Amino acid sequence: MTGAPFAPPFLHLETLYHLAILAGLLLGLGNVIANLACFDSLHPTAPPPAGEAPRVSILVPARNEALNIGTCARSLLAQDYPNFELLVLDDHSTDGTGDILQNLRSDDPRLRVLPGAALPPGWTGKGWACHQLAAQASGTFLFFADADTAHAPGTVSAAVAFAQRHRADLVSAWPRLLAVTWGERLIIPMILLLGMVMYPHWLLRFLQNHPHLAARLPVGARRILGAANGQFMFFRRAGYDRIGGHAAVRDHVVEDVALGRAVARRMGDGMRLFNCDALQFSTVRMYRSFAETWEGFTKNLRAAFEESLASFLVIGLWQVCGFLLPFAFAVFAPCPLVFTQIAVIYLIRIVLTRRFHTSWLSCVLHPVAQVLGLAIGLNSWRRSAGGGVSWKGRTYQVGNAP
Repeated sequence: MTGAPFAPPFLHLETLYHLAILAGLLLGLGNVIANLACFDSLHPTAPPPAGEAPRVSILVPARNEALNIGTCARSLLAQDYPNFELLVLDDHSTDGTGDILQNLRSDDPRLRVLPGAALPPGWTGKGWACHQLAAQASGTFLFFADADTAHAPGTVSAAVAFAQRHRADLVSAWPRLLAVTWGERLIIPMILLLGMVMYPHWLLRFLQNHPHLAARLPVGARRILGAANGQFMFFRRAGYDRIGGHAAVRDHVVEDVALGRAVARRMGDGMRLFNCDALQFSTVRMYRSFAETWEGFTKNLRAAFEESLASFLVIGLWQVCGFLLPFAFAVFAPCPLVFTQIAVIYLIRIVLTRRFHTSWLSCVLHPVAQVLGLAIGLNSWRRSAGGGVSWKGRTYQVGNAP
């Protein structure tokens, strides 16, 4: 009697494994599509009449930003919005940042340059700088912008219109990511892969539109849905004060994510957070070399997960299994399921590269970019568990990193 050929059990396990990875990737693709369906953009808007324009305080922390601060400040002074102030805090810079700011101030008195006070215990440098800026601000809206950003003249007008239209307490806009060196071009677009595959922007939008449903969720579940981008954070002053401002997240290395979570945890009370893109208006060059990119992401990756080492490890494991190992299987144990996985990975990368106008090098060389991203993640874990992460001459400890 002839029967079906015997298949060793491990072959069934391998098939199940590949099916599970493919299912996870398809869910990730579905999440990306759902996110992009509700991910708005800032749109050009005519500035309001001077008598009807709420005051906007533009706040820029700057520490050793001589290469960037001139471009950033000039772009903000060129805004077409009729009622704004620009405050820049020089946080003990040693590279000529202060001299550049003083020269700009002599040309345009709308710029106020604040000297940074000494960093108190328990604060991160950027959080302390932003706290000082907010204390001096007079606006109904607070626009926190990083010193490495640049903004077209209509940026503030578009942000005010967006915040008013959506009744937002915080608008976190994503500038266009500029990358020049090979390290920047490979690594920086990986931010979008992590942010769009792993984070449900669509669910946050749904719950904010139904706060009675959000109120039924545990506080921790609401909070975990919050995220924000510190390069461009546009707060309603009342909302900023309601969550306690930067003082409430004083010890968070990744303070922007912590502020987004502080807003999200209150969405059951009607607070509203919106992430959107500012591709038509704003650009940012985060780092200028592979070494800077490595150090910057080392500072942020583990810290973004705060005290949750388990979340850091689970997402790291998924990055390995879902976005890297299929390429190894394609070489050493090829099968149709593996090539389907790779096709889904590249579909996700192509969609995100086109939508956010990032480097095609990272997309084409995805396995290389993924290896570099994972190496930075391991280094971030190592540094967080040891002597701490460093940035611009300061060292910070990451809570509960064993």
